Amino acid sequence: MGCCGEPALNNDQYTNRPQPGPGGIVQQQPTAQPTAQIYEKPALLSSPGAGPSPPPPSFHANHQAIQSRPGSQWGRAPSASPPPVSIHQSFLPSPYDVSSVMNTHVSTPLYQPRPMHVPPRQATTSPSIAPSITHTITASGHGAPALDEGRMSISIDFGTTFSGVAYASSRIASGVIQQILHWPGSFETFRKVPTCLLYDEHGQVLAWGLEAKNASPMPGTLRCEWFKLFLEPRALRDESAIDPRLPQIPPGKTAMNLIVDFLTCLWEYAKEEITREIGAVADLNAADVVVTCPAAWDAKGCDLMRAAAIEAGLVQSARAGDIHWRDRLRIITEPEAAAVHCARLTDLHKLRPSQNFMICDAGGGTVDLACYKITGHVGQNGNLEIAEMCARSGANCGSLFLDLRFRELVKTLLVDHPAHLDAASLAYFMHAFSQTDKLAFRGEIDDETYFHFTCFNVQDPHDPSVGLINGELAMPGILIRREVFDPVVNQVLEMIEEQSGKIEQRIDALLLVGGFAGSEYLFGKVEAKFSGKIKVIARPSDADTATVRGAAQYGLSRKTIVSTVIVPRAYIMKVKLPAEPEDWLKRPAYIKENSASVPICENRLQYLVMKGAILRKGQRVITKFCKFSHSRQDCNFVAVLYTSESDKLMRYTDEGETTELCKWTVDLSSLPTFQQNANIPQPNGFYTEFELGLEMDSAEVRGVLFYKGQEWSRVVFDFLN
Repeated sequence: MGCCGEPALNNDQYTNRPQPGPGGIVQQQPTAQPTAQIYEKPALLSSPGAGPSPPPPSFHANHQAIQSRPGSQWGRAPSASPPPVSIHQSFLPSPYDVSSVMNTHVSTPLYQPRPMHVPPRQATTSPSIAPSITHTITASGHGAPALDEGRMSISIDFGTTFSGVAYASSRIASGVIQQILHWPGSFETFRKVPTCLLYDEHGQVLAWGLEAKNASPMPGTLRCEWFKLFLEPRALRDESAIDPRLPQIPPGKTAMNLIVDFLTCLWEYAKEEITREIGAVADLNAADVVVTCPAAWDAKGCDLMRAAAIEAGLVQSARAGDIHWRDRLRIITEPEAAAVHCARLTDLHKLRPSQNFMICDAGGGTVDLACYKITGHVGQNGNLEIAEMCARSGANCGSLFLDLRFRELVKTLLVDHPAHLDAASLAYFMHAFSQTDKLAFRGEIDDETYFHFTCFNVQDPHDPSVGLINGELAMPGILIRREVFDPVVNQVLEMIEEQSGKIEQRIDALLLVGGFAGSEYLFGKVEAKFSGKIKVIARPSDADTATVRGAAQYGLSRKTIVSTVIVPRAYIMKVKLPAEPEDWLKRPAYIKENSASVPICENRLQYLVMKGAILRKGQRVITKFCKFSHSRQDCNFVAVLYTSESDKLMRYTDEGETTELCKWTVDLSSLPTFQQNANIPQPNGFYTEFELGLEMDSAEVRGVLFYKGQEWSRVVFDFLN
């Protein structure tokens, strides 16, 4: 994700040297130069140490991959409490929707996250019901070779400030990644286009991209930017958490409307341009489309991004019977896409299998971090297979926030000069800052240098006490550094320090990508702080477009490049389980007897996947459930899926630190076992056992209903507000 749009010289020359923009309107793209450790232990679904409620029983004191045995309590001595009541005894015949069954196994060993992710189990925590949940890992089929080797992969890096499009096909230029460089509104070539829309007073799109960004203010029009930040997790959960410095959404519009409008414009133009560039009519409706999103986004933001992409027409049914057309759209995180790009540059950075590297994707709105281990080679072309080492992280501290802090500084300096504080004047100051000084600023070296910004208005041109001199605003470099750069740059440095602290191995390379990576001050500060710990610190070639190019390569690859993903947050369900002594002691009010006189503890939490769990790409965590139905009409299984960012393991819903993510709705009416049971007259109702799979890819979470080990249908996630 870039923060600017630098002109490119031609289609096959992607240097990152700053070059003059058209008429001084479009901001410059970052510079780039070349420069890479992971942690890997055998493991299962969850972090070491067990939880109070029945998490996946895949823990072992020595962090070794094990096959769970009946009655084993995750490597612990048996509990002194009485054995748990079996599910059929405890739940019969009362209608408890969520329950667990029988045995536990993992079909293939996974990698174990480092112990810091999960606190040790407390002595007061009794083990949960070992045989009460079934976790299986299966392959989902993603990453399998496509039947059509000539299928096209199109990637969209939808950025906060700038967006880009790349594409590739084995039949075009031998699979070399191509980028769209020509955009409406300019005769020059640009690797990215401003993420900007211009609306009229009726909410109709007048212009987008360069034309919207460069449009002069006109009555009855409204320019919209930075609307991607409205999908940030805190903003989705609480409108009061939205940064007040962001522009207002037009009346009658939502952030989703703006995203759909922009993606629609971008996609329609991209299809025309790709067809023009390859000189043939391509079946773009059948193309695989990869859209990137920030690492910090949760499943709800990714789901909204997917919905917006589908509404914008990025994927659609290409022919009769094309029922899986939605699967051609993939949402992946920006640092993963950048890592795929950087993994192709190993000769440049001298990276070898078993070494570790960190990606710092510093873009216009967000900065995302992820650590990878090189695990081997993929295919004949020398591409490296890489695996995530720890949970990725991200925050809103991209280059846009330099602009916002600069605007606040100008407003503070000129508080007594309102002629220079109208919207047009402030925009003019911000534009000059972004064009000339934001990326070139060198920090302490420029402390004694004065930076001059021409005023938009000619009135009130002179007041040396605040830096107004003959129609220019002069600012000393030390003031700009302290008030504009240091707060943002220091946040990035703290994020890198925190991310590197999540792993216990040496990091061999730190690769900075994204538009903000072109900041000389940021790059210099990173080098100064981490060069003693990390051997290689560099900006790879095409650093500003690493995300969009890596995403296209991700879609083109016939073999998985990123072999494993780290679950960045825990996924939990609210369940009812047979009461244990700990429940009688801690939450007696939660315990009620069912119709079979079995004490049941309500408001328990069941961990489906632990934070920090390491899953291979294309694998699903499968859990068995059992639903009681009164009649054939009672066929919907509904549960609430929670997430938690905390390393703390919680037993009850009232322990806090959980967020309701979505309602998990499963229609069991088509399941053969349900139909068989429903056809037998049973006045007391009946039970249906079924399996649900939770599939976590780079960014998305999907649910699947299984029957006899085969995918039966997709599960509906109703994301909560």
